[in-house]
Amino acid sequence: MEIIRRSLIVTGQVQGVGFRPFVYKLAREECLTGFVGNTSEGVRIEIQGEAARSARFETRLLTEAPPLARVMALRGEVLPLLPEEKKFVIGESLKYAGHHVLVSPDVGICADCRVEMRDPANRRFAYPFVNCTNCGPRYSITRAIPYDRASTTMSCFPLCPECEAEYASPENRRFHAQPTACPVCGPRLWFVARGSAESGPTETTQRDALAQACQTLLTGGILALKGIGGFQLACNARNGTCVRELRRRKFRPHKALALMTADIATARSLCVLTPEHEALLRSPENPVVICSRREDCPLSPDVAPDVNTLGLMLPYTPLHAALFDSLAQTVPLPPVLVMTSANPRGEPLCLGNREALSRLADMADAFLLHDRDILTRVDDSVVSLTPPAPPAAASSSPQKTLFFRRARGYVPHPVFLPQDGPAVLGAGAELKSTVCLTRGNQAFVGQHVGDLENPATLNFYEEVIERLETLLEQRPQAIICDLHPDFLSTRYARERAADEGLPVWPLQHHAAHAAAVLAENNCYDAALALCLDGSGLGDDGGIWGGEVILMNIAQARWQRMGRLSPFPLPGGEAAIHETWRCALALGEECGLSQKNAAPWESEYAQAAQAVREMLARDANCPRTSSCGRLFDAVAAQLGLCLAANYEGQGAIRLETAASGMETAARWPLSINEHDGLLNLDSTGLFAHVLEAQRKKDSIGAIAAAFHLSLAWGIAGMAALAASAANVRKVGLSGGVMQNSIMAQLLPRCLREHGLEPLMHHTLPPGDGGLSLGQAVWGRRMLQDER
Repeated sequence: MEIIRRSLIVTGQVQGVGFRPFVYKLAREECLTGFVGNTSEGVRIEIQGEAARSARFETRLLTEAPPLARVMALRGEVLPLLPEEKKFVIGESLKYAGHHVLVSPDVGICADCRVEMRDPANRRFAYPFVNCTNCGPRYSITRAIPYDRASTTMSCFPLCPECEAEYASPENRRFHAQPTACPVCGPRLWFVARGSAESGPTETTQRDALAQACQTLLTGGILALKGIGGFQLACNARNGTCVRELRRRKFRPHKALALMTADIATARSLCVLTPEHEALLRSPENPVVICSRREDCPLSPDVAPDVNTLGLMLPYTPLHAALFDSLAQTVPLPPVLVMTSANPRGEPLCLGNREALSRLADMADAFLLHDRDILTRVDDSVVSLTPPAPPAAASSSPQKTLFFRRARGYVPHPVFLPQDGPAVLGAGAELKSTVCLTRGNQAFVGQHVGDLENPATLNFYEEVIERLETLLEQRPQAIICDLHPDFLSTRYARERAADEGLPVWPLQHHAAHAAAVLAENNCYDAALALCLDGSGLGDDGGIWGGEVILMNIAQARWQRMGRLSPFPLPGGEAAIHETWRCALALGEECGLSQKNAAPWESEYAQAAQAVREMLARDANCPRTSSCGRLFDAVAAQLGLCLAANYEGQGAIRLETAASGMETAARWPLSINEHDGLLNLDSTGLFAHVLEAQRKKDSIGAIAAAFHLSLAWGIAGMAALAASAANVRKVGLSGGVMQNSIMAQLLPRCLREHGLEPLMHHTLPPGDGGLSLGQAVWGRRMLQDER
């Protein structure tokens, strides 16, 4: 019988997920001695025993790992025997410079903890901070690696004897669960009414806190509650008056609000759910999942007036679960709550109690607070499912997650790169901003920050960069920013690069989109990308947004090969908000008078005349190839949205109008070459819209025909470009790819042309994903020493 001793280093997401307790139990089952401990380079294991048992241990280490663990690498070496060693133990955590550990995202409450919360005999009955090794806060409370209680915001809560015993018992689910707590030793919950003299955790404010919160919701009030990554605003979604009041206070008149239901059964009463939707709703990530609204949905249309979908999520913290359990005891119908981010006027989420009491004073009637500090703001993730592939391709192209917002539950999971490289920071764009920091063969895209349009959001943006650099122990060797000089992200990049003596390179907005979608799909050689969005500054100074890009990441080369034919944008940025200006401009380009039929004439007659004069004089009318502005123009022409109060509102309403149509006309569109670029005829497409209106076609029919014709036209232009460049792969990126109709049509049309479409599946196709493209481009630039 051969006795051996081996050292193992396990890297990946192996801290904060119950990995050490798993290793401990496994070693004991295999009768091995040694130890396991967290280090800043991963989990270190030393095992000693029979060679066959050691080999079996290593196999089981990979095949039986805990559900939240992600083993990325396992390194081993033979060590000298320690004859006196008698047992296997969990050792102290060790800190070294540099590490390869993946910090776990925050994880939704598990089934076991839910059972404990509902058991009156359990000491954690209705306790709103219950957690174990399989669930609970991670990223939002972690200060540093290695991941131990002392490195989290739970360090100020010493364990009581009972929790200490559970923490030390290998047979317990809370064995080395760092955030574990109970009512005796853990965080406290309290209720504060707006304007109350008491705002801290006193005997009065803690008494019946959940019951008072429920009373606020049931009487039509708006409740601010401290979640896992920041504050949320909640109200009764079955009360239309309450929903409208929340919209008024939050200055959010139309954009859809997220909903939380107690269970899948209630979710089914609101939406048509597929097994894939239900799996996402029940997943440990617990995102907001966009689902088709049932025709008999009992909720007020005020919840989501512009769309025929609802964003649903299930309770993902024990506080949410306790709130719903308490509500269920007092109402006849299953409770449904609006659960939206508490970020007044587009600023970041509120983080602390005093901050919330101040910033949300005009928005909330009451507050549900606790004293577990949140270190990192993390908003709810929002996802849908990519449309199913055609039957012939279903086996090779299953439905995947399509991100609208990537944050809680997913960050800081990395995107894996094909090889090691230097640390580079992708600074992101301005809208839906994110950043990306690379380490080795990993790219870490931070959580959704929001629109960089105010100092508070810029501060949050800088916080995210600092947190990533701290947790990853990386400082960038170069920074890549957007080409637009006035973006706050660009200014940050240039100022920091100057301060630290770093190279900083601008990368055109749509080239970054192209690099992002191709890198996500591990495509580093030459390929095309269709980049369709609202706008981005082009390298010719123009406003781009409907682009065919030839990208070669491996050589750090890109080329613009095609576009939507440019049309005027009267007033520049004003046309982004007053979308009727785009429709008027395209109508004038068509040479057709719209004055009598134009839906904006009654409300904007005087302004429309001024815009016509601007167009006639070509004054402040920059031309754009933006696909998003084309959607805006059609939506305005059909009277669906004359002025947008949130980004993409016209396009969203146009998509909703088209979604009810089973068939659609396909209008012919011309593709020609101009200025060395392929041009798809935007004006001709708009002329078809005007002609369909003249023939009295329905709004739905026109909207559906527009989507279908545009998809075929863009695919045709891509086919010509692909033939010229001798490539077959085509990435699809930009905010337009969050349109479910385009996300279904464009891949189908590309396949019809013999091309291979590549979609985003781990990052949003909008600006929230382009920081990855910047970062991988910057690594190539740095490696080439350009």
